[in-house]
Amino acid sequence: MTLSDKWFTEIHADIGSAFSLETTEKVFSKQSPFQLVEVFNTTGFGKFMVIDGCTMVTTRENFVYHEMLSHPAMFTHPNPQHVAIIGGGDCGTLREVLRHDSVEKCTQIDIDEVVTEASEIHFPELCESNNDPRAELLFIDGIQWMKDAAPESLDLIIVDSTDPVGPGEVLFTAEFFAACHRALRPDGIIVQQSESPLAHLELIQRMHKNYATAGFSASKTLCFPQPIYPTGWWSATMASKSGDLSNFRQADVENKSFDTQYYNAGIHQGALAMPEFLRKALA
Repeated sequence: MTLSDKWFTEIHADIGSAFSLETTEKVFSKQSPFQLVEVFNTTGFGKFMVIDGCTMVTTRENFVYHEMLSHPAMFTHPNPQHVAIIGGGDCGTLREVLRHDSVEKCTQIDIDEVVTEASEIHFPELCESNNDPRAELLFIDGIQWMKDAAPESLDLIIVDSTDPVGPGEVLFTAEFFAACHRALRPDGIIVQQSESPLAHLELIQRMHKNYATAGFSASKTLCFPQPIYPTGWWSATMASKSGDLSNFRQADVENKSFDTQYYNAGIHQGALAMPEFLRKALA
């Protein structure tokens, strides 16, 4: 089969697969000091952001990722007031966090302002909370920010990061998790995107081990579909300083004051039931 030059294809050589979208034009391209950020129009998925040749986000399906990275942890915590997002430059996770009335402040720390610039132009729906008075957007090193954070100053940390390669690898280490543990209050929770359970099982196993090493008392991986990422199956892994991650504020989910497209109480409950191979791998 021959594809025209209108098709963007990302090859995942490590698992022998590829993902393609048909594009119509490139509408944004900017090399930042850190990476190349591009946005395309597509025939079926709306706008499509690519960073250094890797698929990041599209208009059509981003709600699954942003909702599952934020709401399960937010509704597991008893009263999340101070939240930090490490990464998340497209601002979709920030938007979901600020839907919660309990939040008094949410600080997003992403090193690359160009990602947010591209999002504000081409994904304005993701950036609708950027000017919320509770939002603070910082374009600095999130790892250093977390190391410098005051002890017990945060209720929830969301690590909306890139893949664990290069500089991003530090975000998956026990050393980084220890800094997060110190910054969280006694009932604090951290949640992090944890790649594909089908393709990156060893990473998920290592994250659980590193959470325990850093002092977290419990950890849990939640799986969900993610059409544009490797294997189409993704995960987020939570850890708690204290408490049981299997319980969440179900009544508050059922009576939430905002709309979601994917997340609800049934989805949350179902995501807590890990596939058998993953349960055994983490036993």
